[in-house]
This record gives sequence, C-alpha cells and structure tokens, in this order.
Amino acid sequence: MFVPVANAATKKTTLTFAVASTPNAGESIVTFYGQVKPAGKASVVISSFDGVTWKNTPLKTTSTSSGSWRITTVATAIKAEGQYKATAIIGKKKTLSKAVNFKVDSSKTFSDTNALFLTAETSKLTGGRIQGSDVSRWQHPNDQPIDFKKMFEAGMRFVLIKASDAQEKADIETMKWLVGDRNAAQAAGLYTGMYHFAYLPNSTDEAYVIRDAKAQAQKVIWRLASLGGYNERDLPLALDLENNCVKKNRSGTCIKTMPRSLVTLWAQTWLQTIEEKTGRKPFLYSYSQFLEGATARSEVLRQYPLWLAHYGVNPADPIAQPGQRTTIGCFVHSWSTANCSSQWQIWQYSSCGIGSKYGVPSARVDLNVFRGSADNFLSLIKGKWQPEPADLMPINEPTSINLISVTSTDTNTPVEVNVEVFRSTGTPVVTGTVVFRPIDTNIKVKKQTAVRSASGRWELTIEGLPAGVTAGTLNYVDISKTHADNLMPLSITLLQGAELPKPTPTPKPTATKKPTDSCAKQIKH
Repeated sequence: MFVPVANAATKKTTLTFAVASTPNAGESIVTFYGQVKPAGKASVVISSFDGVTWKNTPLKTTSTSSGSWRITTVATAIKAEGQYKATAIIGKKKTLSKAVNFKVDSSKTFSDTNALFLTAETSKLTGGRIQGSDVSRWQHPNDQPIDFKKMFEAGMRFVLIKASDAQEKADIETMKWLVGDRNAAQAAGLYTGMYHFAYLPNSTDEAYVIRDAKAQAQKVIWRLASLGGYNERDLPLALDLENNCVKKNRSGTCIKTMPRSLVTLWAQTWLQTIEEKTGRKPFLYSYSQFLEGATARSEVLRQYPLWLAHYGVNPADPIAQPGQRTTIGCFVHSWSTANCSSQWQIWQYSSCGIGSKYGVPSARVDLNVFRGSADNFLSLIKGKWQPEPADLMPINEPTSINLISVTSTDTNTPVEVNVEVFRSTGTPVVTGTVVFRPIDTNIKVKKQTAVRSASGRWELTIEGLPAGVTAGTLNYVDISKTHADNLMPLSITLLQGAELPKPTPTPKPTATKKPTDSCAKQIKH
C-alpha cells in the first residue's frame, strides 16, 4: 500500500527518472517514466539541456497517488539524442531527478502491427501466437530488477504482473515491485496486465461469501486507482483462483474446503464487481482440474475470458489442445468445449521458461500465449477507466472491532480468538491484521498467529501466556494506513496445565530422496 506524502513529511522526497525508446508500429515513441517517493501526487515536468542551459519542455503530467508517472511522445527525429531530467513539484517544493542521456533507437519501430507482435523466432516457438509472461516477487530474487527490454527483445509482447494478494504479508511484498515493473515493462514495449491472488472465506453463508468477494474486489479497484486507472497499454485485470481450502490445521494440512456452489458464487461476484467498476471483463486464471473439482458449471463464468494453466503441451504443435485430459474423457467445467478442450484466451503453457533468456533474475519464468490475432489482442485494451477521487484508497478510515469469541482453557492449550473489523461503511476492512498485547510488558507472548478466515476476519492463536488473568488489548493494526488502527480491552484467563512429558527426539533419516525435477515434462525455452 502507499502512504501519501502528506503523511510522511519527515521523509525526504525522491524522484526516479528513466527514458526509453518504446517499440511501436509506425513512428518512434519516447517514454519518460518514474516514481515520486514517498508516494503521492506531484506535478512532473520534463526539462532538456540545450548545451548551455536547462529548459522546461511542454511535457508534463501529474503523478498518481502511488507516485507513479509516465509521459509518452512521438520522436520528432529518427536519430536524435539529448539530455533530460524531471522535476517533481509538491506545493512550493521542487525535487530534481538525475539527468539522463538518451538517443532515439530507430530499430524499435516496426512496419505494421503484425510485425510488432510476432517475430520469426516466437512464431516458431509458439505456433504463430503472441507470446507473454507473468511475474511476481519470485522473479526478483535478492531484490534484483527484471530487464524488460531484454524480455521484449526475446519475443515477449505482454506481461501479467501480480498486483495484490488477499493475505497481508504477501500483499506488502507484491507492492514492492508493482509500480516499477509496470512502468518499466510498458516503456520497453510490453503490454501489462495485473492479477489478484485470492483466498476464499471460511463461511457457508451466501451473503457472507458475496461480502468477502466484493471486499477483495475493492482492494484490487483501489490498487488500480492508485496507478491512475487503465492506460493505453493495460490489459484487463485478472483473478487468480486456484485454491478452495478455507481452513488448515496447525501442521498446515487443509481440513475444510468451500463447496463448489459457493466457490462459483464468490468468483462470479468478484468478476462482476470488477467489470461493473472498470468497464472491462476481467480474466479468470486457473487450471482444468481445479475448475472441474471446485467450481460448478456456470454461464455467468463462461462470459469471462479464461487464462488457463496447462503444462507439458507444446503450443507449436498444430493439434495441441490445452485443457484436455491425457487419458480418456473430458474435464467438465464452464469453459469446456465439445472436443474436450477449453475455450481459453491466454494459455500458460510452461512454468519453466529460462529466466536469463527473458531478462528475469530467477532461474524460471512462466510462459504464455494469446489466442487470436494482433487486432484481437489490441481489442482487450479498449475502454479506459479513470478513477474519481472517491475511488482512491482511503487514508486512516475509521474502523470498529467486533469480538466474536474467545476460547481459553489452560497453559498447555493455545488461546483462540475470533474477531472481525469493519470499515466506517459497515463493510469489512481489506488490509491489516490483529494482535494481542499484554498491558504488563514483562509478560512475553511465546507465539501468536493471525490467520485470515475472510476479509476483515481473523482467527488469532496465542501461545505461551502464564496461568491466571492476563489483561491486555486486542489490536487491529494496518501498516498501510488505509484503515485506522483500533483496539479493545481483552483479558485472558488460563488454568495451570499439567506438566507435559519431554518429547522424544526424532531420529535423523538415514537416506535422502533424490529431488524431483518439476520441469522434466515441461517446455523449456
């Protein structure tokens, strides 16, 4: 999440700045881009150096609430070069970027749209389909950046970037890379999409399931709004739905899944909410086994384009059909076709692309193809959604806490607290977590874990409290400052548990299994 500059006055404002020749069909395009940090809105002006003095150009824009900014312009000369810098203005304060030298790269212009989207190499590898990738924080090992120019040069034309996650820790990691990856990818000539990784709520109440789906959709809408909405290089949003587990035991094994009808209801609600707000049909990402086993057939779902994961099938094979069983029979789900394949729009055909080939620091990267022509692809970017002020993420929005239950017995048994937190609108909060804090600072909690059971609802497990009464507070904490922190008094009473026998040491294994190669049956290129 982003903290506005107004809330971070003690932090020094910095301005990142880059300029690139963006590949295009026809005239050369120049893209200036960067980010204001701490995130916030600023007026950004591009200056050029004429050999004697710096002069402001007519190129200017306003950064989004995420601090992201981008300006594109047609190059007036084919072999021109110059020196540029950017200035961010917030109130009366000016922040300058470093100067950047730039020379128009005329090799980035293509004769027509088909030449732009397909190269001889990618046509051979993908059977003539437009190639793309998808990335998340896992493609940034040791905080290394992705070289999107190399990705484009290797034949990629789109990249789908993880934009949000229902779990708070993963969402914060995601935000570390989203703005920079989107800016750099678009400047390199790639079209970008964004996806949300979903976790389903632990509930069998239809109204509750709908409420959770709308809350997770709201999180994505706020995220897109923080980037200024869709631009001319954005593909529609996507929902990553591949897990129907709603409760795990302490060892991490799933002990409860959501019924198929409710998984379908949740997905339909999320997709419809995003479409109604943004004016574009979002994608649904999943794989055939999950769609068949965890969802019900639905004409509503079928209306949304499918981003299908199916490995081990070569897209260059003229009769390859992703979504088919390798044995007799069909996968039966909302996108099943008469020939037992799937009506897909994007096909993720491998998770074993060679990272270094595509400018990705990780060893592996996902490979995708688009089903359709260049014109079909460009139809996906029609319709811009520009957010209104009311669509932007709130700042320190008031919250309320509702304690559902507390289960406590003795010092040998973890305390279990069920709690939910609401926005001032009465809907669940979409960020943050909960924690128990003893008033006596000498009391140390051995371990506590807050597991999200739905949007704005957590099951908090507390271990290591002493016998007797421990007075404290149950705190809702949101480091993103989207919602205001809150707390309520909570006293926990425990009996002294019987002394437990010391566990017998587990013997060390004498033999080790040879690691399996998860890429053994996948496409590698």
